[in-house]
Amino acid sequence: MIAIGFEGSANKIGVGIIKHTPDGKVEVLANVRHTYITPPGQGFLPRDTAVHHRAHVIPLTKQALEKASLKPSDVDCICFTKGPGMGAPLVSVAIAARTLSLLWGKPLVAVNHCIGHIEMGRMITGAKNPVVLYVSGGNTQVIAYAEHRYRIFGETIDIAVGNCLDRFARILNLPNDPSPGYNIEQGAKRGKKFFELPYAVKGMDVSFSGILSYIETLSTTHLKTGKCTAEDLCFSLQETVFAMLVEITERAMAHIGSSEVLIVGGVGCNERLQDMMGKMVAQRGGYLFATDERFCIDNGLMIAQAGILMFKTGHVTPLEDTWCTQRYRTDEVLVTWR
Repeated sequence: MIAIGFEGSANKIGVGIIKHTPDGKVEVLANVRHTYITPPGQGFLPRDTAVHHRAHVIPLTKQALEKASLKPSDVDCICFTKGPGMGAPLVSVAIAARTLSLLWGKPLVAVNHCIGHIEMGRMITGAKNPVVLYVSGGNTQVIAYAEHRYRIFGETIDIAVGNCLDRFARILNLPNDPSPGYNIEQGAKRGKKFFELPYAVKGMDVSFSGILSYIETLSTTHLKTGKCTAEDLCFSLQETVFAMLVEITERAMAHIGSSEVLIVGGVGCNERLQDMMGKMVAQRGGYLFATDERFCIDNGLMIAQAGILMFKTGHVTPLEDTWCTQRYRTDEVLVTWR
């Protein structure tokens, strides 16, 4: 069984193709994407991002099919991101998926973006039943599976950790290529002085907006007077927000008695986060699972993987139900494949 997946919930448009064989093996046939990159100090607007996605979705589809050596007739289902995400980019990719469904005569499967990250991580790493830390530009959640749902144990109560890092990168006027978070990570490696920042853990939830405001003030005062460097602030921000994430993840591990942690989402590529989480998990005698940028960052393959699992258990999305939503919680999805 072969599925093609389309992801375009933020500034990346991705197309992936995956194959499940009768003996239970999974083969990655293609995983291509293109990123909308804006000038330093700027974010990406929904309208402009949607234009970018519309320009690249068909070339990427052709590229994915060529890489997989497949024809449209070989595909069994077409999967696309229903949400959460930015409205205009989501709709532009959904329209492409609907059009191909009608042209190719293939069924559609609407996928939750967060579930896509989780199932991609489980497939690539082989994690069985981990506590999942899902960290990206738009989402921050600690998740565990129970009774056919991915239950949310804790989450951000304001902005996501990736959004916090991205916005601080804009304050420092760091490049958006390859990503603001990556450039903060590289700057943090050169930081030498740690500045104490607000530590906002509230039970199992976290808050990042106050930290962002505080460090923005530091950047306007300390950088001008030479009390610190931009690298020092990158280092201080990373250490603080990642310590918060490790704390709530450890609490979830203790609560459910799990020995596994899986990090997914774009921020999950950060080597310092993986290092801090790995030390905590090792102290508990457990195992950390993480992936590299091919699978951590938004991609079409994760949508194909989650979609094919849904499709194999009888889920098909009627054309009239293929609308998108910017708010689609992880725990809304009935997990029929586990």
